[in-house]
Amino acid sequence: MNAMSALTGVEAVIVAGGRATRMGGVDKPALTVGGRRLLDTALACVAGCARITVVGPWRNDLDPAIVQVQETPAGAGPVAALAAADPASDAVVTLAADLPFVTADIVATLLEALDTDPAADAAFAVDDDGRMQYLLAAWRGPALSARIAGFGTDVAGRPMKALLPDRYVSVPVPGTTDCDTPADLHRARVAHGSGRIAADPDEARTLIREALLPLPVRRVPAAAAEGTTLAAPLVAAEALPAVPSSAMDGYAVAGRGPWTLRPEVRRAGDRSGLTLLDGEAARIATGAHLPAGATAVVRDEFVEVEGHTLRRLPQCPVRDDTRRRGEDWEPGFVLAARGDHVGPAVVSAALSGEVAEIDVRGPLRVHVVVSGDEILRHGPLQVGQTRDSQGPVLPRFVRWCGAEPVGETHLRDTPGGFDALFAETTTVDALVVVGATGGGAADQLRGALDRAGAHVVVERVRCKPGGSQVAAVLPDGRAVLGLPGNPVAALSTLLVMLPAVVDGRTGRTPPLPFLGTLANASEVEGDRTRLLPARQRSDGQWLCDNAVRTAHLAGLIGRTAIALVPPRATDGAVVELLPLPR
Repeated sequence: MNAMSALTGVEAVIVAGGRATRMGGVDKPALTVGGRRLLDTALACVAGCARITVVGPWRNDLDPAIVQVQETPAGAGPVAALAAADPASDAVVTLAADLPFVTADIVATLLEALDTDPAADAAFAVDDDGRMQYLLAAWRGPALSARIAGFGTDVAGRPMKALLPDRYVSVPVPGTTDCDTPADLHRARVAHGSGRIAADPDEARTLIREALLPLPVRRVPAAAAEGTTLAAPLVAAEALPAVPSSAMDGYAVAGRGPWTLRPEVRRAGDRSGLTLLDGEAARIATGAHLPAGATAVVRDEFVEVEGHTLRRLPQCPVRDDTRRRGEDWEPGFVLAARGDHVGPAVVSAALSGEVAEIDVRGPLRVHVVVSGDEILRHGPLQVGQTRDSQGPVLPRFVRWCGAEPVGETHLRDTPGGFDALFAETTTVDALVVVGATGGGAADQLRGALDRAGAHVVVERVRCKPGGSQVAAVLPDGRAVLGLPGNPVAALSTLLVMLPAVVDGRTGRTPPLPFLGTLANASEVEGDRTRLLPARQRSDGQWLCDNAVRTAHLAGLIGRTAIALVPPRATDGAVVELLPLPR
């Protein structure tokens, strides 16, 4: 490889923007495959380049030596992205930030291919299907700049094929498939290998959030949006107050007092054409808009009335109890951020801001499954049977985690039970399965996930109870959360993991953890994170139960949270607490 192929003399441009319409508008370069962001995979391939430019939205975590630019307008396409990068070196490598299998060797191969044909202006990779990957290429810098300059300022929306030079070479490169659709992403993740043992529950939650693609964006009436997640900032459409109004019961006045009191009363919602002249006043109710000509509102307790004359009491302050237009917010004010959970306050703020419809994702629709031949919900127990003590309460826990239960199944321990379940529940967003996660003869979930071509995100978690849990993604994007059959283990791990599924599928911003001081941490810590019922003392500190009978939920009675107690915790340690439904 001569000097032209040496990365020290090469400039790299990584296209990391785009609208990702076929992926629900997600930030594709931030998606993970094989435990690494797609953008980081691209950056690793060109780490030795003299200059690296990333085109796309600003990313705070990139090395300051990396140049960051944005095409205009954002999402204007790859040609606009290359124009924004303005490459100036003799050799330029272009990369899309959605190539999960690209390597430094592939980049070197393209540079070598370009070097072997002095008449060629570019070398393009060709994938396994024979498609030219226009954004995985090595270019002669002057040729690329000339092609871009030929469009002048008219670069927005132009495809990469428009840059194709008269003379180029193509290089078959196995494994250069891009991630353009959810199916592409799923195949890439499966190919990189399924499952990993998370070091702790917190890492498992991160893996789950990163593995899930957000649901499609829906526009819904603001009043019906509770339980969803904002897919765009909530922006006020109207000022609040929309017109000057009274903050108190009192008098609308014009000019300096004393004032002549008029007989009219301005009530909230009054549409009369009342106008005050200088020196006049009228009774006004809280929330009523000011009459024309009014200059202030004086509250009842600050004035006295003698006949038809209104005077300010001498000992009272001179103040105006008018709420001016836009005092709370002006049109365009951001009421809530993208990723915020839509609760009652967000709904109310939208209505106050005259926002009739909002863009949301979710709510996450969950199908709940309790598995096991021994489980019986109704009727007298027979020998070997166990009462279903979880199925009736699971929906309550699911809602507590921010999801919506839309179906339930009691699944027998049959070889094809889960295969049929996966085929019959295609309209939901996630499945929560209790039981069948271990490796016993009756545990069918893991085999069914393999047969379905699922990407197993978390194989097991280092926690107690609940270490046998599994989290996976089916090819169509449905999440599968497999929980242990033991009641305390199942519901504790549900509280830990299901919110992460909601975050990943709805784009919800994970809330900061609720923390508390654990007074008896040294008594309950173990060799892995323990999930234990906890109660709060009168001094604000928390106590955990060390011995918990896990075959029933009686141990949660009188307890208000599940504590995540890390290994080697000492008394007074600050731990995460997951509040229990009440």
